[in-house]
Amino acid sequence: MSVIYDKVALIGLGLIASSMHWAMKRGGVAGSVTGYARSSETRETARKIGLCDAVFDTLEEVVEDADLIVLATPVGAMGAVMKQIAAHLKPGATVIDVGSVKQTVIAEVQPLIPAGVHFVPCHPMAGTEHSGPEAGFATLFDNRWCLIVPPKGSDADAVARQEQYWQALGAQTEIMEAEHHDMVCAVVSHIPHLIAYTMVGVADDLRRVSDQEVIKFSAAGFRDFTRIAASDPTMWRDVFLTNKDATIEMLGRFTEELFALQRAIRTGDGDQLHAYFTHTRAIRRGILEAGQDTDKPDFGRVQVER
Repeated sequence: MSVIYDKVALIGLGLIASSMHWAMKRGGVAGSVTGYARSSETRETARKIGLCDAVFDTLEEVVEDADLIVLATPVGAMGAVMKQIAAHLKPGATVIDVGSVKQTVIAEVQPLIPAGVHFVPCHPMAGTEHSGPEAGFATLFDNRWCLIVPPKGSDADAVARQEQYWQALGAQTEIMEAEHHDMVCAVVSHIPHLIAYTMVGVADDLRRVSDQEVIKFSAAGFRDFTRIAASDPTMWRDVFLTNKDATIEMLGRFTEELFALQRAIRTGDGDQLHAYFTHTRAIRRGILEAGQDTDKPDFGRVQVER
């Protein structure tokens, strides 16, 4: 694999950025990779495990002479970061973000992009419940989708280069408009996380089962809620605050479906329940057939490779 960007700067060294680093090293995609994290403890951990060729203590240092700058912070912090690095970016560089919300990020970041610098918002739809620099691994993006969401007027070559870049990291790519992206992600990611947080919170509030029983019997569906609900709280707080409209709309639709199921259970309408569950089971089969998950009991998430 040939080098796509001579120098890549990673800002924020969590799961996604650290996995990008290992995937870039695996594929020879970057000449060198620099990194920065706000926490000195995170920077020290990154240095200890060999994450990035150099880890810097300031934003100005990490972006110096970089060809690709990756904003991998929580979405609520991206505007402030962009404001701080804008004057230090070289002409021709490309800035991307890897957040799961796009309209708000574009509104906050794009006005700060200097003339001659490209901005190509991206969203790699891959992850685990783990976070931090030690959570990353090279195969995270393999056969997963990265949605590329260029604002109107984006440079076609910069966008095409991002497609090439993510494909080199193992991902499939698709171009998408920002408003549509935020609605899609509300359905496939944001609402499922909110439901998981709620279900785990309800179980804790009721306290009708002991802690031992929750652990002992968590091989049932509750385990999967707890896995999702273990995701990074800062990131998900920002996701819901910045994708408010799509989340509220999808919550309304979810509530309508829930009421319909509640009515079917109350009235003993077994035919409706069976038809509904048959339909949703077919959706699950479609996900497996598309190679986006595995039907193994551990969901394929036990082994992690760098």
